[in-house]
Amino acid sequence: MKKRLKIIPLSLALLVPLVFALTRGSAPAASGNVDVDLSALSSTMVYAQLFNILTDSESYLGKTIKMQGSYYASRSEITDRLYHLVIVNDTSACCEAGIEFIWSGEHTYPDDYPAENARIEVAGIFDSYQMSGQTLYYLAVDDISILQ
Repeated sequence: MKKRLKIIPLSLALLVPLVFALTRGSAPAASGNVDVDLSALSSTMVYAQLFNILTDSESYLGKTIKMQGSYYASRSEITDRLYHLVIVNDTSACCEAGIEFIWSGEHTYPDDYPAENARIEVAGIFDSYQMSGQTLYYLAVDDISILQ
């Protein structure tokens, strides 16, 4: 039993680079080419790839990323800023990760945004900004699709 538990983390570690390689050069989106298409992957693979994006963010700057997940909005008590997120769960639903997205144009919350936990798809350029001396990463999106 203990040998089996050691193999699982090693297998996951080996999958992350494979996922990265497989998602490069994916099919084009309506608004242009997609560099990393997370929407076509299983939940385990999406979570692994998203984890890679969040831990090696600098490598993804300027890349177009397409993903599906649950919409979530959260207001920071520190900055009093409203953050819009796409959240992805792993297969067992024990862990989640998300990416902030910033929707271009004039949009009012909550009127123009999806309902909380709605399943959405976004595609946008992965970018960063500075806040309180920290680098934060986000997707700059032009549109949000609500999925059924």
